Amino acid sequence: MINISFITKYIISLYEKLACEASNYLRHLNHILTLKTKNMEPLNNTNEESNLVVKHHEPIKQPLKPTSAFIGASWFALLIGTVAYCIGLWNADMMLNEKGYYFTLLLFGLFAVISVQKSVRDKAEGLPVTEMYYGLSWFAIIASIVLMTIGLWNADLLLSEKGFYAMSFTLSLFAAIAVQKNTRDAKLFDLEDK
Repeated sequence: MINISFITKYIISLYEKLACEASNYLRHLNHILTLKTKNMEPLNNTNEESNLVVKHHEPIKQPLKPTSAFIGASWFALLIGTVAYCIGLWNADMMLNEKGYYFTLLLFGLFAVISVQKSVRDKAEGLPVTEMYYGLSWFAIIASIVLMTIGLWNADLLLSEKGFYAMSFTLSLFAAIAVQKNTRDAKLFDLEDK
C-alpha cells in the first residue's frame, strides 16, 4: 500500500527545491539586468537550440510581435478551457475529494506548462536555466498528464464525460502555453521600444 505521508513529504520537498531554484534564478537574472543597465559587456551566451554562440555584437533574431487577434484568441481559448472544465466539475456527480483532485490537476498542469515554456524560451535566448529546474518542469507536466489519464481511466463517468474533461484539460494547457509566449513576446517588444 502506498504511504500517503511519504508521497506528500516528497512532493513538498520537490516544491521547496523548485522554489529555491526559482529564487536563485531570479537573483541571477536581477544581477544580469543590473550589469546590462550599467553598460557592462555581457558574456557570450550559447543558444542551445541551434548550438551557435551568440556574441554580444551580433543582433539576436527576435520573434515577431504577436497580433492582437492571436493574443485574444489565446486568452479566449484559455478562458473557455478552464471555465468549461470548472463548470463541468461543479455540475459533476462526484464526491468533493474527486472534484478537488481534478481541479488540483488543472492548476498543476497550467503551472507546469507555463514553467516548461519559460524554461525552453530562456534556454533558447541564452539565459541561464538550471538542469534541476528544467527537469522538474518537464516532470511536472508529464506527471499532471499521467495523473489526469489515470484518474479519467478509473473514473465512473460516461465516456463522453471523460472525453470532455480530457479535451478541456488539453485546451487549457495548450492555451496557457500560447498566452505565456504572447506575454513574453509583448514584453520583449516593450523593452525594445524604451
